[in-house]
This record gives sequence, structure tokens and C-alpha cells, in this order.
Amino acid sequence: MKKKWKITSAVTNIIIIVMLISLTVVSFSDQYSSSVLSNANDRPYYKGNTARGEVALMINVYWGTEYLDDMLKVLDNHNAKCTFFVGGSWVSKNSEYLNKMIERGHEIGNHGYFHKDHANLNYAQNESEIKSNNVLVNGLTGYNMTLFAPPSGSFNDTTLKVAADLGMQTIMWSRDTIDWRDKDSSLVFSRATNKVTAGDMILMHPTAHTLAALGDILTFYEENALTPVTVSQIIKQEII
Repeated sequence: MKKKWKITSAVTNIIIIVMLISLTVVSFSDQYSSSVLSNANDRPYYKGNTARGEVALMINVYWGTEYLDDMLKVLDNHNAKCTFFVGGSWVSKNSEYLNKMIERGHEIGNHGYFHKDHANLNYAQNESEIKSNNVLVNGLTGYNMTLFAPPSGSFNDTTLKVAADLGMQTIMWSRDTIDWRDKDSSLVFSRATNKVTAGDMILMHPTAHTLAALGDILTFYEENALTPVTVSQIIKQEII
């Protein structure tokens, strides 16, 4: 009987120890998750605030420079603001356009340096792509970018962590005009306007057919009480 009790006690002690270890691990895990996810920068934004009657145009720029002057004029004519997400390799050759965007009151966001697939990059590689563009834009214009839009919408948890560590918010979109593929201004218009609602973030690029549709898109928003604003503005939450 004594021998059996000793065995049972030993098993019980082992179970208790395992339980204590498990609780410690769970507690640490919860604490770690809480600390990692507590920063709003750690999550990507797909849509903005729906309460203010605003939409945001996101224009990704690695090419299409020849259409930018006219796009800026159309935006001016409608008193509309947008966010241009620029690639570092493009910026290095087109700083004058960057200044034009800033002078007109548009927002500048980071779109990586070489348009890489960020989901396949490690921490150092993600950091290099994002930070080098930040440094370049700031050095040329004094502008500090706070938004990062992953090229092709490709990212992983490491990408989100790097962006957050750099004090940046990761931006996706709720509506995609797919203007880089479908060279049809009527398609661009319908994708930017069909069932559009407040808070939508609409992705586009500087193409000939996007330029052709842009004025009509902005007119549609005006007629439907939707105000085009920057991405920073649309993701801002009301302070109560």
C-alpha cells in the first residue's frame, strides 16, 4: 500500500508540475500576444471610417509618370485630395513629381523601394525595402511618410511588425480598379463607383484609362455626397 501511495504521489506531483508549466506558458503567451497586438499599427487597414461620408483614392506609383500632371490637374479641378503611394526606385528619378504632389496637399505613402514580394522577405529585408524609401523621400523633400502599402498587397506578419516598428501603418484597400490589367476606362469607373460606400479605399494607378475615368469618378462622388480624402484622414477614428 505504501509503495502504491508513493507511485500515486509521484504521478500527482508530475501532473501538478506539468499544469504549472502549462499555466506559465499560457500566461506568457497571452501577455506576449497582448503586447504584440496592442499597437494599432500591427494590423492592416482595408477600410476607413464609415461615419463621415468620405472615400480615399490610393494611387500607387512605380510607372505612369507621363499621366501624373494631368491627374493632378483633375484632382485640383475637383478640390480632391488623395494618397500617392510611391516606390523608391521611381522617386529616385522623379523627385520633381513628388514635390508637385506635396505642394498640392496630397499625402505621400511608402510603396517599398524595388516593388518586392514582402511576404517572402525576412525582417531585415522588409526593413531595408521600407526604411530606404523613407530615408530617400525625407532626404529629398523633408516629408515623413507614415503609411506603407505593400506592393501587390503581399505581406506577412514580419512585414506588419517591421512597419509597426518603424511607426508606420500598413494599408490595403477595399476596392481595386485593376487598372494595371484591364485597360478600359469604363471598367475603372464602374469598379471605383459601383456600390461604393463611405470608408472605401479605392486602389488605382497612373494609366491613360484611369486618367480618362478620373474626372467622372470624382463627379460621381460629389453627386453622392462622398468626399475624397487622404488615407490618413479616412482611417482616423472619431475621438469621443
